[in-house]
Amino acid sequence: MEVVPAWAPAVGFTLLPHAGGFLGSNITKREIPTWYETLQKPSWCPPNWVFAPVWGTLYTSMGYGSYLVWKELGGFNEKSVVPLGLYAGNLALNWAWTPIFFGAHKMGWGLVTLLLTTGTAAATTASWYNINKTAAYLMVPYLAWLSLASALNYRIWKDNCNKK
Repeated sequence: MEVVPAWAPAVGFTLLPHAGGFLGSNITKREIPTWYETLQKPSWCPPNWVFAPVWGTLYTSMGYGSYLVWKELGGFNEKSVVPLGLYAGNLALNWAWTPIFFGAHKMGWGLVTLLLTTGTAAATTASWYNINKTAAYLMVPYLAWLSLASALNYRIWKDNCNKK
């Protein structure tokens, strides 16, 4: 029986969030020049090139945080159901935003999805705090970015609500 190398879970947990980001990037790349560029955006909207490195950094940070929680709780077990379940729900919502906003052009539903994502990220962070403070702190930049993303999504939705 082959034993999993000690580094494998850390790498797996750290890379997992990137899977949804990678799949979503195909939708985003297709829609930026054909749809997104036609939308009115606020003056404080970051340039397009900022999003990929920011999300890459955030996904790495939150993925590693999930590994720390998993490791601290001794793997997948009864104690890890809530903290890792909240995280899984958060990832699912995070990954759903791109097909909703960019793929379906549903800016209002994108905002709803982002607000739910922010709520589950906050709940995840709170649940992680008493397990592993470093893991919780690794979520703080993600929460800050989700706040910016929610404000941006709201502004784009309001400024383009009559656009198909």
